[in-house]
Amino acid sequence: MSLKIAIAQINATVGDFAGNRKRLVDFAERARKLGADLLLTPELALCGYPPEDLLLRDDFCAACESELDLLAGSVRGIAILVGHPEKRGTQCYNAATLLSDGKRVATYYKQRLPNYEVFDEERYFASGDGPCVLTIKGVRCGVNICEDVWQAGAADLARAAGAELLLVLNASPYRIGKHEQRTEVLRQRVVSTGLPVVYANLAGGQDELVFDGGSFVLDSQGTLVCRLPQFEEALAIVEFVDGEPQPGSIAATPCLEAEVYQALLLGVRDYLGKNRFPGAIIGLSGGIDSALTLCIAVDALGADKVRAVMMPSPYTAEISLADSREMVHLLGVAYDEIPIEPAMRTLAGMLEKQFAGLAADTTEENLQARIRGMILMALSNKTGSLVLTTGNKSEMAVGYCTLYGDMAGGFAVIKDIAKTLVYRLARWRNARSHAIPERIISRPPSAELKPDQTDQDSLPPYEVLDAIVEAYMEQDLSPRSIIARGYAEADVRRVVHLLKISEYKRRQAPVGIRVTQRGFGKDWRYPITNRYRDLY
Repeated sequence: MSLKIAIAQINATVGDFAGNRKRLVDFAERARKLGADLLLTPELALCGYPPEDLLLRDDFCAACESELDLLAGSVRGIAILVGHPEKRGTQCYNAATLLSDGKRVATYYKQRLPNYEVFDEERYFASGDGPCVLTIKGVRCGVNICEDVWQAGAADLARAAGAELLLVLNASPYRIGKHEQRTEVLRQRVVSTGLPVVYANLAGGQDELVFDGGSFVLDSQGTLVCRLPQFEEALAIVEFVDGEPQPGSIAATPCLEAEVYQALLLGVRDYLGKNRFPGAIIGLSGGIDSALTLCIAVDALGADKVRAVMMPSPYTAEISLADSREMVHLLGVAYDEIPIEPAMRTLAGMLEKQFAGLAADTTEENLQARIRGMILMALSNKTGSLVLTTGNKSEMAVGYCTLYGDMAGGFAVIKDIAKTLVYRLARWRNARSHAIPERIISRPPSAELKPDQTDQDSLPPYEVLDAIVEAYMEQDLSPRSIIARGYAEADVRRVVHLLKISEYKRRQAPVGIRVTQRGFGKDWRYPITNRYRDLY
């Protein structure tokens, strides 16, 4: 017995029912022409993932019901297993429905609801409590949805109900190491059930989340027989003969730097594209963070949609200006230089009476950053283009960023990229084609807000800082445990203290792309008012 299953690795947009439906119909027609019997789609593909509080609206759920009927009537000659929310009375379910010949054949409700990291499904969904096994061309196919296979139980129920293979709909967001983890988790399900697995994952950006695709197929021994590429839409056909998937193409997995860079490109492209911004504006400083952000924007959007602005002050080094000019020439983007010294003088005069007798401090430094933020936002208002902020995770952690200054903007591209990873990505990008002047990578980082300033004047080396931040905020280690790893107590105390007192800033930061196990976004929910001290 032969069964051909098509995997639809699509890029859905939350709330775009008509657009998502058209995408599903297009994929179904392509799969039908290739001889597929069934099209497997990602989790909640019809409405996009995650719809969040839209699910609390009855009109949203009703619209999804109508679109599901329209989809059923639009697909002919092939069955389609589609993910969607389904309202039943007062309960809403994360569902997957088999559509065939214009009808709803069967519906499965997700049994395991994730409520950790960026997931909040218990807020919206009720749990299903039983298996669903579909017979397609004589083959009994069990259905699971995403979290169902991350825990034991749901797949075993499908096996006990007679399933011969497992179809899994997923909206599994990217983070470093996630692709390998998914494969290992599914191998565990194969071992426990003896069932081959077809795993279809979403591909695309949705606010801070990036879904990386990478859909795959494992045979009943847990051997990888097919893998789709990451970070792009794709369609693949896998043929099952006598219950086993036949070997197909296996897309290569990129190195870590390439994988993260692709995630950032997709996040930027979809955030601006899905929200219909005509382009991006980036404030250049001559430093590595803004240089990397500019590269990502150009690679994601095209040079014609990117504008760079250099805003020198009296403290801006000539080499910063020279390097910025060289970089915009290499990338071919529109470029402006707007000196901020006139605004600095004006503000100093306006505040002269109020500041009389007070020594210069970070106030004057922050004014420079806020002047630059105001200029960038003015250009954004005039053109409609979105300001991309350039702060990295290390700065966000310890508060080395200025509210309404360098934090001003609409999307924080490298918000979850630690400084050490910034350097790795910059070197990787330059190895593809020269875009960042070498001096930007090699010179000591500086905010250039006062004479002879460097970041390490008040922070430990970034290798130390990033390791402490990762241990504390991603791994939830106590300061004492971090010190026991060999880090200086003074460094640990300072970094943890800065991290805690900077929470109010992070709450006001733009949304940014998540690539680590824990970013400063949906999965970081610490109180601003917080007197807990875990160092003592």
